[in-house]
Amino acid sequence: MNHRYCIITAGGAGTRFWPVSKVRKPKQFLKAEYSDCSFLQHTYDRVRTIIPEDHILIVTAERYESLVKEQIPGLKKENLLLEPYSRNTAPCLAYATYTLLKRDPEAEVIVSPSDQIIRETDLFADAVGQAFDFLKTQDALITLGITPTRPDSNYGYIQCMGGKSACKTGMPARVKTFTEKPDKNLAKVFMATGEFFWNSGIFVWRAATFMEEMEKYLPEVTSLFAGWENVLGTNLENEFIQRAFTDCINISVDYAVMSKTEKAWIFPAKFDWNDIGNWCSLYDCYPKKDEAGNLINTEAKIIEKTSGTMALSCNKKKLIAIKGLENFMVIDTEDALVICPKDEKDFKEFISSIAMPEFEKYR
Repeated sequence: MNHRYCIITAGGAGTRFWPVSKVRKPKQFLKAEYSDCSFLQHTYDRVRTIIPEDHILIVTAERYESLVKEQIPGLKKENLLLEPYSRNTAPCLAYATYTLLKRDPEAEVIVSPSDQIIRETDLFADAVGQAFDFLKTQDALITLGITPTRPDSNYGYIQCMGGKSACKTGMPARVKTFTEKPDKNLAKVFMATGEFFWNSGIFVWRAATFMEEMEKYLPEVTSLFAGWENVLGTNLENEFIQRAFTDCINISVDYAVMSKTEKAWIFPAKFDWNDIGNWCSLYDCYPKKDEAGNLINTEAKIIEKTSGTMALSCNKKKLIAIKGLENFMVIDTEDALVICPKDEKDFKEFISSIAMPEFEKYR
């Protein structure tokens, strides 16, 4: 029997990519820049090369049920898990893991976000296969680590035991520290030490091991799933999950478990990887910039005394004319135009205004 499974997390609202990503259709359901497929479809196609399709679970918010069914029509009904409320990755993984344990107590799992870009699928498959093999000798919670290529403050960083020399071996190493999105200066220090990897958010573990650690470090969530053995997979599941998620705290699996457990390991991965989580990370990884560092995606453009600026339009034939902007973003969609500094903190504070009731139709 094949005991390997995949959990794809696809419940995020994608607010950091507004106005292209909307609450009604967030980033994971949008087409990637280089393809006719959505980020979710790419993720599903990538993992089904190494995991049987009937062993792939997708966890998403109830309001995205129809989007998942439309984009992944072959997904089995029982493999679509719906969250009544968004509570971040720890509660959704608790739900998915208990579901798997009910079906297969020996389940081994790869957890993958739905909105990443990984083009080197062969290297991805090799890394995941090696991580699964590592579980044969070590009871571990494995994070696939990416070697940093720039001091990016939009990513989480993982320091491994054994220092720089351990990182260079390309072999699994125990995790020493987790740091979530350090500022630019600290990210530069992390890169200079050679002891850190980017946190890919891709995990490999035994379902039973993960749940043991979660019950140890986050009982306020796992206690809400008490009685799961008799309920999951029955007609009582929906009511049970509604009640559990109502009282769940909002917390990521990194904070809840990975930063606390003594079973955390980092597995260096060699595939190309981009987590396009916001406009700044898109700008940083996009190769097609002009000599002044401007990223413009239209055919016609007039740029004067402007540098480090990103101007993207849904209409590739529209003329974009800009003068005198430095490190700005100009995002033009069918129903919204955003002009503000490119800094992620400034953008986050700026778009908080759209939470007002009068702007609901634009969210």
